[in-house]
Amino acid sequence: MTAITVLDGGMGQELVTRSNAPPTPLWATDVMRTEPHLVREIHADFFAAGADIATTNTYAIHRDRLARAGIEDQFEALHALALAQARAARDAHGKGLVAGGIGPLGASYRPDLHPDHIEAVARFSEIAALHASACDLLICETIASLAQARSALEGALGHGLPVWLAFTVDDADGTRLRSGEALADGVAAADGAGAVLVNCSTPEVMPAALDLLGRAGVPFGAYANGFTEISKGFLDDAPTVDALTARRDMGPETYGDHVMGWIEQGATIVGGCCEVGPAHIAAISQRLRGAP
Repeated sequence: MTAITVLDGGMGQELVTRSNAPPTPLWATDVMRTEPHLVREIHADFFAAGADIATTNTYAIHRDRLARAGIEDQFEALHALALAQARAARDAHGKGLVAGGIGPLGASYRPDLHPDHIEAVARFSEIAALHASACDLLICETIASLAQARSALEGALGHGLPVWLAFTVDDADGTRLRSGEALADGVAAADGAGAVLVNCSTPEVMPAALDLLGRAGVPFGAYANGFTEISKGFLDDAPTVDALTARRDMGPETYGDHVMGWIEQGATIVGGCCEVGPAHIAAISQRLRGAP
């Protein structure tokens, strides 16, 4: 079998669960500000479960989101804190990579809030520069439109690190981005990416998406959500995770079944997104390594 890279799972829900803190619009960032050790522990648990990569808890550390909470002055410090936690967990584990996670500007699943191209490129580039000396690669995640894909890639490239681009697709149609645009056009816009992925969508739509990603000529893969769907409430301004409902039918073994199907399609990078925890990653790793 071709070597498979196992990503980690969702950081946000793990943080909220372990901290018992009420969800806020800043979500995982808020918990990290008060209990940074939890971030390191979650990274460590994913590594112990078999993940090869720790994705930094920097998905939502954008200036506009911090400004709404009055803490934009903590922008650089929060990135440094998240990077330090991931690196500490990796170093303690003794192996693995650190991926700098960069989420969408504006809000997840809201391509209508994406700024103009020049501003977006500058904002993505600023984050990539902060990560450049502390990571092994960058993952631009939850890309919901062609405009997001183009600006994220342009901003992230040129900092000396490989850039992986992860698209989010319609929960009912894996061939469409959440903007309604064709995923095939997104793949065409990903020229220069070291890998193309699909994330933050239901497991059931990943096969259709992977058929398209496989045409890119670079490594490809998927990491899905364990939510029932992205609800309308989560598309409101400044949403919290209260608006999302975890699936009861997506335990580790069931999720592992989906992942093994993606690998049969040729995916070489797999993992989990929201509501996918260390137990799910362990189930994947055990199957790949032939463990009982």
